[in-house]
Amino acid sequence: MDVTSRIERALNDAIGQAELPGCPPRLAAAMRYAVFPRGARVRPRLCHSVAAACGEDHPAATEAAGAALELLHCASLVHDDLPCFDAAETRRGRPSVHKAFGEPLAVLTGDALIVLAFQTLARLQCTPERLAMLTLTVARSVGVPSGIVAGQAWECEDKIDLVHYHRAKTGALFAAATVAGAASAGADAEPWRMVGEKLGEAYQVADDIRDAASEEDEIGKPVGRDLVLGRPSAVIELGLDGALYRLHDLVRGAIDAIPPCPNGAELRSLMLSEARRLVPAKLAQFAA
Repeated sequence: MDVTSRIERALNDAIGQAELPGCPPRLAAAMRYAVFPRGARVRPRLCHSVAAACGEDHPAATEAAGAALELLHCASLVHDDLPCFDAAETRRGRPSVHKAFGEPLAVLTGDALIVLAFQTLARLQCTPERLAMLTLTVARSVGVPSGIVAGQAWECEDKIDLVHYHRAKTGALFAAATVAGAASAGADAEPWRMVGEKLGEAYQVADDIRDAASEEDEIGKPVGRDLVLGRPSAVIELGLDGALYRLHDLVRGAIDAIPPCPNGAELRSLMLSEARRLVPAKLAQFAA
């Protein structure tokens, strides 16, 4: 089974837990709506690629870790789109969860997806040591001091450190993806953290570039929100050319940080293709 099919099967199995008798039907529907149809699935793909690079020996562990990370990412999007944050009316080219189901249910949907991520890990059958490492890795990527919750909270501060903001809001799940991928394969996981941190920061810089230079039809969500909402942005701080240079520098740094591993070629290819995909079409000539 190919990686995409493995990721979608794991996510479908996880969401299926919300569709059992006794769950409020609209909550279950909102959870499925938030996760499907699929987005790019960058985080679970990265997790799977690192596991493969490390000589994957426990596919179920990789699948559980990848699903947990994607559920957390989807939860963060549901909350991020709420009127109290970005007030985004669309996501992936269709109404955001709070527009489709209402604000109260959107809050509960995000909460339920966070819990479901840990339920997915808890059902995994593996050694206690490996399970503990995966659970701690995923938990750190969500909370404080530098998980995605902390990243969102930086927007509530009077003064924001752009690097800390990017590393928490976006980089945390990428770092978790690389560490969890290695851990799920039974490899030494900590050396992989730098790969994920740099790649996550690159992804956030790319998101800033797309917000400034893309069209809404191209990325499936409103553009120009960073400027309107006064959000920290690599483009605002560095200019468009500076942000593009920063993006390429981070991707090169992430590739250079890959530890010695048996099967690294596919991972390097994924990272380069993601860097090209994330640059707006009208800037494609700069997507080296």
